[in-house]
Amino acid sequence: MTRRPIGIIVNGVTGRMGYRQHLVRSLLAIREQGGVPLPDGTRIWPEPILVGRNEAKLREIGERHGLTEWTTDLSAALARDDVEIYFDAQVTQQREKAIRQAIEAGKHVYTEKPLAEETAAALELARVADTAGIRTGVVQDKLFLPGLRKLKRLIDGGFFGRILSVRGEFGYWVFEGDWQPAQRPSWNYRSADGGGIVVDMFPHWHYVLEELFGPVETVSAHIATHIPERVDEFGHTYPATADDAAYGTFELAGGVVAQLNSSWCVRVNRDELVEFQVDGVEGSAVAGLRNCRIQHRAATPKPVWNPDLPATENFRAQWSEVPDNEEFDNGFKVQWEAFLRHVVADEPFRWDFLAGARGVQLAELGLRSAREGRRIEIPELHR
Repeated sequence: MTRRPIGIIVNGVTGRMGYRQHLVRSLLAIREQGGVPLPDGTRIWPEPILVGRNEAKLREIGERHGLTEWTTDLSAALARDDVEIYFDAQVTQQREKAIRQAIEAGKHVYTEKPLAEETAAALELARVADTAGIRTGVVQDKLFLPGLRKLKRLIDGGFFGRILSVRGEFGYWVFEGDWQPAQRPSWNYRSADGGGIVVDMFPHWHYVLEELFGPVETVSAHIATHIPERVDEFGHTYPATADDAAYGTFELAGGVVAQLNSSWCVRVNRDELVEFQVDGVEGSAVAGLRNCRIQHRAATPKPVWNPDLPATENFRAQWSEVPDNEEFDNGFKVQWEAFLRHVVADEPFRWDFLAGARGVQLAELGLRSAREGRRIEIPELHR
């Protein structure tokens, strides 16, 4: 077995996503399985270089996992000849500057979303990277969730016939931070720090809708800051200036209508934290993170509206589970493997900076729609 080492800067590794999903469950998991195999028998071997602002935290993470390469000096890390990939999991406000620095250093770039705070900035990053011959990628992890992969299987198999609509519910109750600690960092609720659920979730909804159902042509959104005051990690009360709930309607090519609610102020009364119901002429499905249930046209019951009598049907029991039919790996890891093969073996990878820019555009236009109280058409983006 030939091992092909590849140096990867992991910037923002002290954060929850950077550490748990990208370092531990992706890069270190890839090493534990022996690397990423290529057809010629070579295995790509990630060599993480941990980067962040807190030296003590970096040292502790390194010691925990037997990693010796870490630094608080991003410029020094980018200057290393053995580094080929820069990965960014920082807060959004710090991302654009660091990615530009990585491109100037000639490194391929893979990043968490959103790619930038504004569409123009995201497009410029795509253009600069193209000019420099840099390979780029943006995390689009939800495409690799078992539930959505089952949903994609149904679509590809023609289960729905003509798809009519998509209804999505995402969210959970994030505690205010006073009598119970919040599950999300306080910057999420400050617009000046790049917070807000539209900026966080609309880029996700863009690639989910585009990849599964078709290009997004219009957006109409209403946003709210339901909890106006929260308590931060240090026990200090602060005003919440960013939106914590968004209610969006999206028109897709081909006439599909999608309604997606995103909220950090909702208590969960569904099987999973996110669920999508897809209705088509021939059948319907409800997909979550892992599971997917279906009801075909031939097995659809005929309920009758009668508010004077109690419901006697168990509606949930009338749906069938879609079998796994395969083993599903961690979605972040699967996309990391694809990007590594893209860099090393020139395999196709379509989730590049332009795809990331389209997600930023949807968030930007969603916020504009909410401000102006109207439906916004979405122009096509070009490099």
